[in-house]
Amino acid sequence: MQSRKPDAVCPAIMVVCLLSLCAPSLCRAQVATNLWKFPLPFQEFYRPATSSAALAPDGTIYQGSFQGLLFALTPQGAVKWKFTAGREIKSSPAIGDDGTIYFGSRDRKFYAVSPAGKLKWTFATGAWVDSSPAIGADGTIYFGSWDKNFYALKPDGSPKWAFATSNIVVSSPAIAMDGTIYFGSHDKNFYALKPDGTVRWTFPTGGEIISSPAIAADGTIYFTSTDGNLYALRPDGTERWRVRTGGITESSPVLGEDGTIYLVINQCLFPITNDGKKSWSYCSAINVDQTPAIAADGLVYFPAPWRRLVAVKRDNTEAWHVDTTLNLSSSPVIGNNGVVYACDGVFLYAIIPPGNPPRLAKSSWPMFRANPRHTGRVQNGN
Repeated sequence: MQSRKPDAVCPAIMVVCLLSLCAPSLCRAQVATNLWKFPLPFQEFYRPATSSAALAPDGTIYQGSFQGLLFALTPQGAVKWKFTAGREIKSSPAIGDDGTIYFGSRDRKFYAVSPAGKLKWTFATGAWVDSSPAIGADGTIYFGSWDKNFYALKPDGSPKWAFATSNIVVSSPAIAMDGTIYFGSHDKNFYALKPDGTVRWTFPTGGEIISSPAIAADGTIYFTSTDGNLYALRPDGTERWRVRTGGITESSPVLGEDGTIYLVINQCLFPITNDGKKSWSYCSAINVDQTPAIAADGLVYFPAPWRRLVAVKRDNTEAWHVDTTLNLSSSPVIGNNGVVYACDGVFLYAIIPPGNPPRLAKSSWPMFRANPRHTGRVQNGN
């Protein structure tokens, strides 16, 4: 977008921006470039894909769809293969050390697919699997199901254990450096399990837990509940603090390099200090359920509901944006190749931001599922 004379032109442009439900800062922002966009199967009045893309070290992109297809794409956006599950894929895929792709489906099964697109095994549960898997350092795969159970599977698909909660589990797990597995349930409890499946502790909240936790480098666990709070817990399960958000969100917290927690609540993106203080907010006109991603330069990639991915600066202004066909339906991913991937249910976009190629923030949890492979496991930087 070309620069304009602000005194003469900006008032009129701001009117146009506001009428189209844009933030005023969009008037002066740069525009990113779509390197390519890949069409996903889409039916009108049918829910778009909410699965977030996972990126393999060789550059392969894995994207699930609500039509039950898992796509493997080259870095250039060409199809390597597609795999058909029995029903919708809401779960975001995770990639193991050997390249195996793991994901759940609403056909009540959990899948392991080889990098060549061949089925390795399935594991049957009693209900939908919307929870995205986490992969432990030893290769154990963890996920929840609508059958109220939380599962641990060996890399060959055989069960290690199952932990019963008293309601459905759609929250995706997070694994700490010591192997502790954290997740929430619709039974309003937040759980910490040992790698052997026994309970380390539970923390009760006042509402269902839909979103997924994030883990800081010092072991602090952050998560939201539909009781309208963001919680910060110590590794022993005691509460450090809580912040009243007043909203219900499926968005999960992410962490900047300085420890700032970024969270989307209702229509707004909030940065929250690691001692629980809110600062500014960047708001839209419509609720957002997707999780932002944090770049190494401090930009926050926010899935704005006016059919745009927006890069927000620390001063609450916009650095750049890119237009999409529909509102983004899944969380953006920052690749190691400097490309940003985002999905609106109709297309998967490969985006080149203006300026230097972005890099993922070197924090313990800078994006949904912690890293581009979506292992859901905390690491010392990415």
